[in-house]
Amino acid sequence: MLLNVSFGITAFLPMGWLFMAFVILGEAFLMSIYLAKKKADKRIYWSAAISNVVSGVVGIVSTMILNGGWWLVVWFPWVSSHEVDIHNPTQLTGLIIYYIIALILSVLIELMVNHLILRKQYPFKKTLNATLIANAFSYVIGAILIILLCI
Repeated sequence: MLLNVSFGITAFLPMGWLFMAFVILGEAFLMSIYLAKKKADKRIYWSAAISNVVSGVVGIVSTMILNGGWWLVVWFPWVSSHEVDIHNPTQLTGLIIYYIIALILSVLIELMVNHLILRKQYPFKKTLNATLIANAFSYVIGAILIILLCI
């Protein structure tokens, strides 16, 4: 039942923190493997953590501005069956479009931060690819959770 609520609520509970830690560690691991060819590169892990925190803060602030005070309802599309009926084609299409937009914005924000932190070690194109791979991972995990929560 705890997962069957908006991520805006779950994010600040222990389960939300664990989920975000899993995502950040997964992204950091994938970026480290891609960029440094090793499982754990301290600078890459810090970069992934900082870029995700920045993206999260942007998400909270932009969401509060866009919808008058609710945090993370717009930015992070973790929804439940109480919010979106995936059997309704209009709601499903809206969620998919929204999810794609959120992915693009997340990648852009995280890419800027990752590039600023890693630009001396890695060229822009490698940082771009690493950020894309990392976010593909986290958004696939998120999509699977959304599908499971909306059924």
